[in-house]
Amino acid sequence: MNAPYDGDRGQGADGAGSSGGPPMPPGPGQVPPTPDPYLQTAYDHDPYRSQDLSVQDPVTEALYDRAAHPPPPPGTYQQPQPLYQQPPVAQYAPDPRIWAQTPPPEPDGPSRYLPYGDDPVTTQFVGVDDLVSQASQDHEQPDAFAHLFRDQEGPAGSSPVPAQPEPAPAPAPPKSGGRASGLLKSSAVMAAGTLVSRLTGFVRSLVITAALGAALLGDSFTIAYTLPTMIYILTVGGGLNSVFVPQLVRSMKDDEDGGEAYANRLLTLVMVALGVIVAIAVFAAPWLIHMMSPTIAGDAAANSVAVTFARYCLPTIFFMGVHVVMGQILNARGRFGAMMWTPVLNNIVMIFTFGMFIWVYGTSAESQMGVQTIPPEGVRLLGIGTLLGLVVQALAMVPYLREAGFRFRPRFDWKGHGLGKTIKLAKWTVLFVLANQAGVLVVTQLATSAGKLSGKDGTGILAYSNAQLIWGMPQAIITVSVMAALLPRISRAAHDDDPGAVRDDISQGLRNSAVAIVPVAFMFLALGLPMCTLLYASAGTEAARSMGFILMAFGLGLIPYSVQYVVLRGFYAYEDTRTPFYNTVIVAAVNAAASALCYVVLPAQWAVVGMAASYGLAYAVGVGIAWRRLRNRLGGDLDGAHVVRTYARLCLAAIPAAVLGGGVGFAVLLGLGEGAFGSLVALICGGAVLLGVFFIAAKRMRIEEINGMVGMVRGRLGR
Repeated sequence: MNAPYDGDRGQGADGAGSSGGPPMPPGPGQVPPTPDPYLQTAYDHDPYRSQDLSVQDPVTEALYDRAAHPPPPPGTYQQPQPLYQQPPVAQYAPDPRIWAQTPPPEPDGPSRYLPYGDDPVTTQFVGVDDLVSQASQDHEQPDAFAHLFRDQEGPAGSSPVPAQPEPAPAPAPPKSGGRASGLLKSSAVMAAGTLVSRLTGFVRSLVITAALGAALLGDSFTIAYTLPTMIYILTVGGGLNSVFVPQLVRSMKDDEDGGEAYANRLLTLVMVALGVIVAIAVFAAPWLIHMMSPTIAGDAAANSVAVTFARYCLPTIFFMGVHVVMGQILNARGRFGAMMWTPVLNNIVMIFTFGMFIWVYGTSAESQMGVQTIPPEGVRLLGIGTLLGLVVQALAMVPYLREAGFRFRPRFDWKGHGLGKTIKLAKWTVLFVLANQAGVLVVTQLATSAGKLSGKDGTGILAYSNAQLIWGMPQAIITVSVMAALLPRISRAAHDDDPGAVRDDISQGLRNSAVAIVPVAFMFLALGLPMCTLLYASAGTEAARSMGFILMAFGLGLIPYSVQYVVLRGFYAYEDTRTPFYNTVIVAAVNAAASALCYVVLPAQWAVVGMAASYGLAYAVGVGIAWRRLRNRLGGDLDGAHVVRTYARLCLAAIPAAVLGGGVGFAVLLGLGEGAFGSLVALICGGAVLLGVFFIAAKRMRIEEINGMVGMVRGRLGR
């Protein structure tokens, strides 16, 4: 990198120094300084220097945004024009469809076709390991122009200027690892918190299934437990999760107080609205249970238990909303970990509560407890423990807010401060979740009816929910964590009207999440049976096998489900909530129609398995529609060729891995049985074969995202 020496630093575009102003004539009695040949301006003869900002200063050149000013495509670079001759004017404007195309892969070893005219002899190739592990390190470089300071001193023999006392050095700013390093750190913190939360959630579902079983009692509690979440999402949850993050980011950027007043108004409004919703929901609990499942409402004992559970669980709506608003305030301030870690406390409280229930009454297999035999004290214990878990989860956010400098002060001046615009945007999001929950409601009614008609354990809504919990874990750990860190950045790019940056971030989120989502989806398809027979062995072999088949049916639907989640973030960044609504209406309609068809056509024992497959089919239809609309929104370019190529190659690597891994797991189950030990051995052996074959195939296919993931992991391990 050619850079001017220190004498040229601070010069303007015309070569005149700007640090000391124009040269002053020597005063009376002063000897004019001897002209220094080193101080001649070397760029005065270049008429184009004022147009090329990247050659004026080494720091400017290092920070020069080449993405905004890309180089010409290969084969179109013109030879430099002679001096003092204007270059010809281009006939057409630069076409992004030409220069934005993905370049061909570089050959192994140093290449003489390096970008920006770099010399292959002096170019140092840095691997992903070094980029990740050394991203936050600052390396001081020696000043190559230090010797020129001697040439800039006064003439020989002049008296030295007395040294001025140096001011106290300013405190060094905190080190920053840059954009990529910050994203990796934020994603890692959120992924770790989500992983622990999901793992404890697994334990919670295991304890609930062991305590209540997978029959009508378990379905009754599942209906009551999911009812608050459904009401919360239908009322304010959708808007809080998707609309208010961009609004908070904009208020922090535009408001003088950094968005604190806006956040206080939002939190106050949400608390008041949720308080009213909770009061209405508790009063209408019997009607809500009937709406969720006419099958359970038609059984007097099951309806009584479900209504009692619901009235304990419905106040959690208030604490869900408070927790989400606090978490979004922290996310807008760059604090991503608290929202992912505090749900662990809720899971711990619930695990302790259901553990006490098992300690007092025994497991469902031992007590054979049902809706007619469960004691009121047991219902009260489980209800209070469920409510207490959400209370602890919400209150745990307060210390994080205080650490971030946020102090909650209730504000009721809601009018004229931007909340009306936010509520208007959230209108479409509420319709979005309304359509989504309508599909969930249909599936809930059909699943509970199929479970009662089949007369077998593990064929109702509890089995469906448990399999979906396992299936959704990679989505929550990987995709949600990556996009939670990218969403504020995408929102800023959309606010700055930079569709190229939005496209690049969405493409990055899709490809980075696909590295783990694709093989895990095929793993569910190949090894879903030993997974469930291992995790839910306490519910009985019959129920565990049924859950395994449901998980296998969910399997491949994880891929379109993850893609849909990422693509919709692009619409939310542009404050477009209408398009996701229309897209979700289509998804919910396809899911409900296909589930109803499975309920009518398939035997009751297999109806829920068909409903699980319908879920993935519905999202596959939705992805095609959402992708086309977002591509048109971004000017016809969504980096589709790069994304599709990545997913296609990952699927090609995962198919033989799933066949071999599933075959090994099935053979082990035949040899050792479907008990806990046989399921564990089958899962370990089949999973090792599947991951090993997938990794080898992906490396042979030169999938660059695999190398990036491996480098990130090795960098985190310090290798």
